[in-house]
Amino acid sequence: MKIIYYSITALLLLSVCSCKKFLDINQDPNNPTTVQESLILSPIELYTTTQIAAGYPAITTAYWTQQLALNQESPNIDTYRITPTDVNNTWSFDLYPAIFYNVRTMISNADQKGSNGYSGIGRVLLAYNLAACTDLWGDIPYSQAFQALNDVKPAYDSQESIYKVIQSTLDDAIVKLGAPSSGKAVGSDDFIYGGNLAAWKKFAYTLKARYYLRLSKAAGYNAATQADLALAALQNGFASNADNALITYAGTAKAENPWYQNTLPGAGGVVLSSNLINGLKANNDPRLPILANPGSGNDYIGRTSGTAAATDPTIYATVGTFFGGYIDGNSSGAAGPVYLSTYAEALFLKAEATLYKSGAVAATPIYSSAIGANMDMLKVAATDKAAYLSAHAVLDPVTPLKTIIGEKYIADFLSLEVYNDWRRTGYPTLSVVQNAFKPYIPQRFPYPSQEITSNPQPQQSIATSTKVWWAN
Repeated sequence: MKIIYYSITALLLLSVCSCKKFLDINQDPNNPTTVQESLILSPIELYTTTQIAAGYPAITTAYWTQQLALNQESPNIDTYRITPTDVNNTWSFDLYPAIFYNVRTMISNADQKGSNGYSGIGRVLLAYNLAACTDLWGDIPYSQAFQALNDVKPAYDSQESIYKVIQSTLDDAIVKLGAPSSGKAVGSDDFIYGGNLAAWKKFAYTLKARYYLRLSKAAGYNAATQADLALAALQNGFASNADNALITYAGTAKAENPWYQNTLPGAGGVVLSSNLINGLKANNDPRLPILANPGSGNDYIGRTSGTAAATDPTIYATVGTFFGGYIDGNSSGAAGPVYLSTYAEALFLKAEATLYKSGAVAATPIYSSAIGANMDMLKVAATDKAAYLSAHAVLDPVTPLKTIIGEKYIADFLSLEVYNDWRRTGYPTLSVVQNAFKPYIPQRFPYPSQEITSNPQPQQSIATSTKVWWAN
């Protein structure tokens, strides 16, 4: 992971030192005051996928939702040991300076120049990362967060107010993405859609639906109302797997998929959880050999978190190369994609919203389409797909949401959305692991030690057992 980390840092440094006119004798070329949007966009996108969507937040929550396991003795992150120091980099380097500051700069510059493509894309990326931040911590600094030069110690905005900012930011993004642009057009510097603004609009609408349903059980909000809002947004959202939001990594040195780096032998024994593997086996799920690489015995064995570490960790199944997982003698995972959102997710959101509005019968065909979309993305054979859908075509008559989220748990493999869905709905049903460092699955990240020292706020005393505002 550090190799990619340094590579992205270099890109950011380049973006702030190479954009002034070389022969402008009245301005110092080594201290630019403005940065071209095209030099900011690529690093922001890479930070989003590498450090957030597949970085420390994603790997940590994949342990907690028992998709991944760590072949180490307790206590460790797998058994819920997390400290304020552990999250310093995510907050104090990745999110606030590297993403929020730079994307806000890009948006401001783009607005001044009439570069509506960059402005709209920037707003989508800002909303995505704001949601990631507030979902992990709850209340966060935002409205006052960028006044540090004025000696301001920013107060924290409530999570509810941040969610209003997220939706309004996406609304503004949609307007910008549909407006004529008088500035530079977005091109190959956009690693996600290559400057296709119509695709970015679909992404923005899909995110709106995601964040509307996030509040389906929040205090003061109504599931049916949030479902209506989500369904309206999804009418303009993803329509096929061709719309998926992702970055595919080059796979060369310093450009590997982050999950490849996360699962190298030196990463400490990152394997798949018995919870995930046993569930896939029990369902005869044809996605098993795609999500997982078999262990040394050519079998799929998951590790039970909290148990004694195996002397030979190679017996365990590991992350499949499709998602970037490392396997000895096969580097194809290094060139794998990292997904920010998929068509399958959009369909699962639609199925859930339809369940709230119209019941299980109406939601069932959409739910089946969601599973099918995920299998198509993973290139599951048509006969295997048909057999699985035939065997899993019915929602649980008592707890239909359990069935929907249970399948979404597989389709959103390694996504932060798995953790968000578990906290929001209680599904899938998870038990505290053996020899747990804490007697509960954490409901949030602790606030960073650097933030506690430099900007003390009342919220920083909240325990990791306390649910965030929108959680069930």
